[in-house]
Amino acid sequence: MRASTTFSVLFWIYAKRAKSNQTNIYVRITVNGKKSNISLKQIVDVNAWDAKNQKMKGSGAASRKLNLELARIKSDIHRCYQDLKQELRLPSAELVKARYLGEDKRIYTLRDIFEYHNQTMAHKLSKGTMGKFETTQKYVFVYVTEKYKTSDMYLKNLDYKFIIGFESLLGSYRSRPSQGEISNNVAMKHIQRLKKLVTLAYHLEWIDRNPFVKFKLKFEKKEREFLSKDELQRVLGFNSTIGRLIVVKDLFIFSCYTGLSYIDIIELSSDNIVIGIDGNQWIMTARTKTKIPVKIPLLPKANDLIKKYKSHARTQNSGKLMPKISNQKLNSYLKEIADSCGLKKNLTFHMARHTFATTVTLSNGVPIETVSKLLGHTRIATTQIYARVIERKVSEDMNKLRSVIKDRDLKIKSNEIN
Repeated sequence: MRASTTFSVLFWIYAKRAKSNQTNIYVRITVNGKKSNISLKQIVDVNAWDAKNQKMKGSGAASRKLNLELARIKSDIHRCYQDLKQELRLPSAELVKARYLGEDKRIYTLRDIFEYHNQTMAHKLSKGTMGKFETTQKYVFVYVTEKYKTSDMYLKNLDYKFIIGFESLLGSYRSRPSQGEISNNVAMKHIQRLKKLVTLAYHLEWIDRNPFVKFKLKFEKKEREFLSKDELQRVLGFNSTIGRLIVVKDLFIFSCYTGLSYIDIIELSSDNIVIGIDGNQWIMTARTKTKIPVKIPLLPKANDLIKKYKSHARTQNSGKLMPKISNQKLNSYLKEIADSCGLKKNLTFHMARHTFATTVTLSNGVPIETVSKLLGHTRIATTQIYARVIERKVSEDMNKLRSVIKDRDLKIKSNEIN
């Protein structure tokens, strides 16, 4: 709802359309400059109409009767406007008109679809995914407030221009570092989530058209960063007297050797350790993000960490296999570890999952179909991204080797000439 709204009711006649000097009286409802007219089906003589005072001239019985009717109509329209405001709806000229004519039906807003989604999907989506929708909601209403000077908008008023404007606002955060930089792909994710909600509103028949039909999401292709064998060894060798850094390092390494995300790791308990088809210990769980079950043979380094924390105070209190660290501080602690290890890469926890897919499994000859199952991917194409990353790494390494061989051959040739 706007912080301040303008509202007016005006009675008028269309003198140019008069027949035999007789014409209809209209009432014009105006809200924030937007107008809507209603024909009152009341006939008046053009010469008997007082345009300045918006009433019929004279004091005769006919004039008094018509003017009382106009006063009643004006009062009713004002009441409709006030009722809509009290209902915390966004009064528009069309909505006030619909309410007055008894044609008022629920006109849904952005807040309505966010609330509907959040209520119906809370038990279906992970806490992390719901948090992302809440962040998208925050940015949508920052945009609505900044651009439209209102706290909500009717879904039927969303158009292509609205989407482009929202994209522009998200892009502007690149020049607002104090408010948190938003990359192109993160911006596209926010728009993708908004698109999902607006499309949901369309399928619910809350709107007659979907403004996203012609909008194309523009994701930039990004390489999946992972640790090489040497870099992984450096993290494995990291030591510190600061307990929180050791815990974070161990959680990261556990992910490198299981492929599990942080949220999946901290939910593991002894119930998730089972004896597999080969007689060895396996982790059996379901990914929090997708609910897809995964079965992962327990590699020695991951098993060593489970044994290490078996008697840890935090795991004994929680009943979990690994200790929990604040997710918000996780990546900042990893940055400290990366700096200490001399790593140039931006070390994030999700990089551990990428490292499992590349350095730990694919690079050691594990078939891509197996890796796909271990990661809980539903499509082999998702896993093939890692295979292409390895191919490019092999290509880069071979090009470096060619350069070394070429330099060596040139040096040998130069020595032979001399």
